[in-house]
Amino acid sequence: MSERRRPSGNQASLREANRARIVGAVKQYGGLTQVELSGATGLSPATVSNIVKELSASGILHTTPSTHSGRRAMRVSLAHGLGLVVGVSVNRRHLRVAVADLTGTIVAENHMPLARDHRADNELDKATMLIADLLDTVDSGLDELVGVGVAIAAPVDQRTASIAARGMLRGWDGVRIGDTLARRLNAPVHVDNASNLIAAAEWRAGAGRGKQDLITVDVGDGIGAGIIAAGRPLRGHRGGAGEFGHTVVEPGGALCRCGSRGCLEAVAGVPAIIEQLDDPRIVRTADLVARAIAGDGRCIRAIGDAGRTMGRALAGLCNLLDPERVIVSGDLVIAGELLLGPMRHAVEDGLLLDPDGTPDLVAGQLGATAAVFGAALLAIDHAQIPLERHDAITIGA
Repeated sequence: MSERRRPSGNQASLREANRARIVGAVKQYGGLTQVELSGATGLSPATVSNIVKELSASGILHTTPSTHSGRRAMRVSLAHGLGLVVGVSVNRRHLRVAVADLTGTIVAENHMPLARDHRADNELDKATMLIADLLDTVDSGLDELVGVGVAIAAPVDQRTASIAARGMLRGWDGVRIGDTLARRLNAPVHVDNASNLIAAAEWRAGAGRGKQDLITVDVGDGIGAGIIAAGRPLRGHRGGAGEFGHTVVEPGGALCRCGSRGCLEAVAGVPAIIEQLDDPRIVRTADLVARAIAGDGRCIRAIGDAGRTMGRALAGLCNLLDPERVIVSGDLVIAGELLLGPMRHAVEDGLLLDPDGTPDLVAGQLGATAAVFGAALLAIDHAQIPLERHDAITIGA
């Protein structure tokens, strides 16, 4: 009988692989019942139960009584005290920073406006100071930081963690964002396009929960798309997938920041709408929406026209990807049906599939925090979670 036993080394490797699989699933979903863990990992309920008991005793996992399908169950999440992550979101006008624990709960957050022509070195310095201040507010320090995620409103070259197309975010060209911030914080830093991270955040914790194929459209100063295909983020060969705002919709039209003319962003983005209205009372998105809601016909028409233009372009994307849901986020989504109604009708008119195949088009649920929350989730996904008790105690000591 002893000759048939699997060598102890293989048993240990299998055990570690199963433990890592369970921790990985909990990281991805933020918390699951043991029944759901079994389905997510493919492990037997008995194996899941035994490993959860081990890791709970080690201080790696935390269990709380719950219900599942009307029955009593045990919900499993990562234990508090394993360390903290930070999400950073940078676009042309704002810097937002959030501190979260490894369950994805944001425990502190702050943001500040940026000058239109800001520079990367200055803003990364500001981000570093904001991070240190926020950690201090929760009685923590940089030594408890296990990872940082950065959402950048531009295409990101995943090989260098730098912006992949020059001119897309003025002052950031050629900057290796991950390396630069990692040196300041002495922590691992991971960088992605903000639209990708908004999609991931809405998929895991917002309007996209339970959907395996979806598109998010972020509408503000720029226009970007994030894509979840078959339950996985779609980033493309070099991280450039989803640059929806640079679809040409008016050949020879307005000059876009990318250097082309007639891009969707240059025609239907918020700056383009405000410029077309040429009203000194309207300088921000909030001004535009407030006047539209108050009944200003020009503003209502401008928002509706932008929605229809985006919807026509979005119909082509839907014909290509066949999503189950389209989620609209960003500053302009506060206009509600003034934007979403015309966009929805334009999508329906442009779809090849019959009405039963029309994707839902809804507003995002995470609001202004979507990108920074997605950045925090990116850091959690890459965080190295210790699987032994002595390692767990070391972190944050």
